[in-house]
Amino acid sequence: MSGAVREHRLAAQASLSLWVLTVSDTRTLETDGSGALIAEQATSAGHRVIGRSIVPDEPDRIRAEVERGVAQGYDAIVLTGGTGMSPRDRTPEALEPLWTLVLPGFGELFRWLSHEQVGSACLLSRAIGGLVGRTVVLALPGSKAAVELAMRAIILPELPHMTREARK
Repeated sequence: MSGAVREHRLAAQASLSLWVLTVSDTRTLETDGSGALIAEQATSAGHRVIGRSIVPDEPDRIRAEVERGVAQGYDAIVLTGGTGMSPRDRTPEALEPLWTLVLPGFGELFRWLSHEQVGSACLLSRAIGGLVGRTVVLALPGSKAAVELAMRAIILPELPHMTREARK
């Protein structure tokens, strides 16, 4: 890691406020293992999970929930679910009109890392990240393995840095 990256990471806020949003037609808070895993890992890393909610795979509802989270002033919103290829997976399309800035590298890095776990099936993931206003918004697949990988390898190491850059 370069000195500049290390310097930026050190200057970033250590504890962030997160909202976890699960996109699913079938999950409840009790059965939402992926959302629970995001919350657990974020809390273990010292972040504050302000809330968790479930929203159906309906673009208008997804958009409204993300807009609500942005209006509440969360540092980041992490979504899980709705990023695959099935007809109901529409999280990327729901987020598209909201983006202030897209971070193509987030999805690219996720797919590259997941290739080691699932091989060429990584192409089926439409994980995406960016900014809505000045809020970091990251959309992950719904599987616990995908969530664990993204949290461990990308989100927890870079979220404070991303948030710092977004708030400049």
